[in-house]
Amino acid sequence: MLRIAVQAKGRLYEETMLLLTESGIKLESGKRLLLLPSRNFPLEVLFLRDDDIPQSVADGAADIGIVGENEFVEKKKNAIIVKRLGFSKCRLSLAIPKEVDYKDISWFNGKVIATSYPVILTDFLQEKNVKSDIHVITGSVEVAPSIGLSDAIFDIVSSGSTLITNHLKEVEVLMKSEALLIANPSISEEKQAILDELLFRIEAVQMAEGKKYVLMNVPTENIDKISEVLPGMKSPTILPLAKEGWNSLHVVIEEKKFWDIIGKLKALGAEGILVIPIEKMIL
Repeated sequence: MLRIAVQAKGRLYEETMLLLTESGIKLESGKRLLLLPSRNFPLEVLFLRDDDIPQSVADGAADIGIVGENEFVEKKKNAIIVKRLGFSKCRLSLAIPKEVDYKDISWFNGKVIATSYPVILTDFLQEKNVKSDIHVITGSVEVAPSIGLSDAIFDIVSSGSTLITNHLKEVEVLMKSEALLIANPSISEEKQAILDELLFRIEAVQMAEGKKYVLMNVPTENIDKISEVLPGMKSPTILPLAKEGWNSLHVVIEEKKFWDIIGKLKALGAEGILVIPIEKMIL
């Protein structure tokens, strides 16, 4: 049985559980417990605070974990990055009151900075040879300047709306963060085999994201020209139709590119264009 540590609540929890569900992992229903087994896969989910996940994986309390890169870098625990998952993206930034005139990083010399990430901040300030007083706060960091606790903050930024609400502006981005799948370095061969199967499922789900299966009827004389227009993975599948001079063409394309090429396809005679969502994709 492979044990995965997952954040107990919040956006990362929601996106992680969605990924597991789309990967075919069915968890026991009912009241959510600290440890929840899967009904159809040798996996059990351990719900923890996000900042406890790196430690739990490093100590072996969990074999693997899904955690924000910001927490992984901050904790500096002995765990390995297995895969970057591409969701829960944010950045860690320095922000100051919006009315302050800011020129460069030297402004922070002698200033008090409130943060929940003192390790990342300390490493950065030392690298830049900036001497600041770091004030560690576990929550609501963004209010620190307005109540006189600090001159600036170092915190997670997603949309930036929280900074605007608190009359702050972002002046330095120290790192970008996303969800990571991490693992204990000493994971057993048996559990590694389960992890490999889980990775296979996750990659099949992620490969399908943002892609559509497109079918269309095309005139035989324009197949080559239409194939050149299509930004498909490989050469399209072409099947003859009962009507002479026509074929059915099937291809997988990125959804964001579809509207850019639809006019070209129609101009080349494509008809009956059908766009179908893809749940999984295996190469």
